[in-house]
Amino acid sequence: MTSLNATVTGTQTSRCFNVTAQKIAITFAYCVLVVVSVTGNTFIEIIVYKTKTMRKAINFFIVNMAMSDLLVSLILFPRVVMRLYLDSWLIGGPLGQALCKLVYFLPDVSTAVSIQSLVLIAVGRFGAVVYPLRPPLISSKRCPFLILATWIVAMAIHSPYLFALKLAENNGNLACLWHWEKAFGETSSMENYYLSLSVAFGFMPVVLIAILYIIIFFSLKSQRSPGEQSVNVGQQRQQRERNVLKMAIAIVLGFAVCWLPFAICGFIKFALGIWSCSFQYFFIVTQLIAQTNCAINPCICFIFSRNYREGLKTLVS
Repeated sequence: MTSLNATVTGTQTSRCFNVTAQKIAITFAYCVLVVVSVTGNTFIEIIVYKTKTMRKAINFFIVNMAMSDLLVSLILFPRVVMRLYLDSWLIGGPLGQALCKLVYFLPDVSTAVSIQSLVLIAVGRFGAVVYPLRPPLISSKRCPFLILATWIVAMAIHSPYLFALKLAENNGNLACLWHWEKAFGETSSMENYYLSLSVAFGFMPVVLIAILYIIIFFSLKSQRSPGEQSVNVGQQRQQRERNVLKMAIAIVLGFAVCWLPFAICGFIKFALGIWSCSFQYFFIVTQLIAQTNCAINPCICFIFSRNYREGLKTLVS
């Protein structure tokens, strides 16, 4: 998760980036990222809302991811700018305390929501392909409750942020810092919390998603459509399933490719305690790559789904 792996004070980071060109380049990259993400994800939400034929389980979960990506995009830019350009936390008092917690709490909640949505999409595809004649494992009617559950679970597991993150003086500057032992006692370990979070919302979902899509792949390869009146109808159905599966797998791969470098970087920082200026530069770059996932997801939908492309054309025209 982004804030667990980061040094929350902006003091050290801003001093490491003394070259104006580096700061401008990173700022410009994040500006482009935010614009593409906000535009693309907003289009995705509007298209699904306006097109009744697209109100299906997989699209509802894609919209859920779009909402979480929008939230990340809107919070991300001011946080990065503050880290690059400011030596101290900008706002004090109760408002500053609240912002200190929320600007790190909400993006990580959003990431957890996206991971859960990817799992639910995989489960839905598994039911549709492997058991095509049974009632769907995840129906459209259940989606609102499942989407609400993803946000509740994500907020619950990240609730320690709200207690452990606090504004405090650090080398004469106001900074947003972790106070884990003060919040939960010396017997509680932030390392164990991070490890549990990584396993529960990193390793396990990836393994589960991989297993489900492998089963789906072999099922599609060997499947003959029983009960279809015509071979052509069965082939058309399987082709639709393959197209949806391609889009779903592309979204998962996009998420993995974007987040893997940052996860490795965060593990190195957390396990070895490295936070030199050169490592901070690498950290910022991998974080940028991770956050590009917010902009990549809508692009994947438009590339792999004719329905989304047609919806975009209708919306623009």
